[in-house]
This record gives sequence, structure tokens and C-alpha cells, in this order.
Amino acid sequence: MGLIDYKELIVWQKSMDLVSEVYKLVKKLPKEETYVLSDQIRRSAISIPSNIAEGNARQSTKEYSYFLSIARGSIAELETQLLLGERNGYWESKDLEITFDLITEIRKMLTKIKHNLANKE
Repeated sequence: MGLIDYKELIVWQKSMDLVSEVYKLVKKLPKEETYVLSDQIRRSAISIPSNIAEGNARQSTKEYSYFLSIARGSIAELETQLLLGERNGYWESKDLEITFDLITEIRKMLTKIKHNLANKE
């Protein structure tokens, strides 16, 4: 489906940056969260660029849009988990600024791509 290699998509590149930021945050979690919140946060973050890439490689606009929807869901899941960590005192809001800025930017980009795809159908 993708006319551009997914690695050239700015939304994919920003999503990869988001994963890197998330990995830095996860290192600050207490040991008791290693197999619960930490793993779930990493999985949610990794799902975002993975689904963008998979959707881009699909053969139809409908499939591409579906995988972008999954990526958007993973963003909401990730944001919720980060807010839980902040609420439990694992991070301060200043620790999350870059991550939340990336989340906002990626969400807007995915919305625009999905809108453009819908106009093609």
C-alpha cells in the first residue's frame, strides 16, 4: 500500500523516538513493576511504530487504516499507563514532558493520515 518506505514516514520516525523515551522512563520504575507496568508500557510503545510499519506494507487503504487505528489505540494505552506511573509517584510531570509531546504529535499525525486515507476510498 505504502508508496513510501515506512522508515521514511515522519510518524514512524517520531514513534521510534517515543519508544526510546519510554525505555528511559521504564528504567526509573521500581523493581516490583518490572514484570507488570514496565512490560506493558514497553509493549504499548513498541506497538505504535510496528503497526505503522505493518499497515504501510499492506495492500489496501482499508488495511492500512486498520493498522493505524491499532497504533492510535496503543498510544491511548501507553498514555494511560504513563499517567498511572505518574499518579503512583514513579515519575514527575517534568519527566514525562518529552514523551507526552511526542504522543500528542504522533496522535495528530495518525489522525491526519487516516483522514487522508478515508478521502481516497
